[in-house]
Amino acid sequence: MRKALDTSVPFKPSEIKRYTFVFDEPKPPLMAASILHRGSQMRVRTTAYTHDESDHIIYGVKNAVGTNLKFGSVRSAAADWSRFPVGTKFRIAGQPGVVYEVDDYGSALVGTGTIDLYKPSQSMMNRWGVRHVDIEVIQWGSFERSMELMRDRTKWRHVRAMMEGIQTRLRTAGLPEGKYPVTASL
Repeated sequence: MRKALDTSVPFKPSEIKRYTFVFDEPKPPLMAASILHRGSQMRVRTTAYTHDESDHIIYGVKNAVGTNLKFGSVRSAAADWSRFPVGTKFRIAGQPGVVYEVDDYGSALVGTGTIDLYKPSQSMMNRWGVRHVDIEVIQWGSFERSMELMRDRTKWRHVRAMMEGIQTRLRTAGLPEGKYPVTASL
């Protein structure tokens, strides 16, 4: 990026409002930074889930990434990866010192804009209920990583819907056709 700037002009990243990426490789990374902005604030509907709920019991304490669900200063969250790609980190207003990371998804979340927050017990899950909260995105995740993780899971309709949503978002952002991963089963 520095090469594209006049060397006599000081580089001030805070003044850059839009990025344009040109990729020479056949498979460029799908960087969310080119589409989404750090520090995005929004109001979202949240629900809660736990690892011993009937629809999650087959996965145990594992998330869609394949690691253990987290509950500490960094906590797991599930979302529609075409809206909040895997790796997205955010804070909820009024919860200082807690960062949520999207590392899971759920079929009921696709197309809703709802974020499901992991709680380690049913009582904590029930206490949370449904809440509309203000969040600040501190780091957007990766659409490319989301696509890679879902590539072998396309037999499920909700996974196909998320993949199609990512592809639509990238087309809308101006990436040329064929410049992002597409699965054969879509």
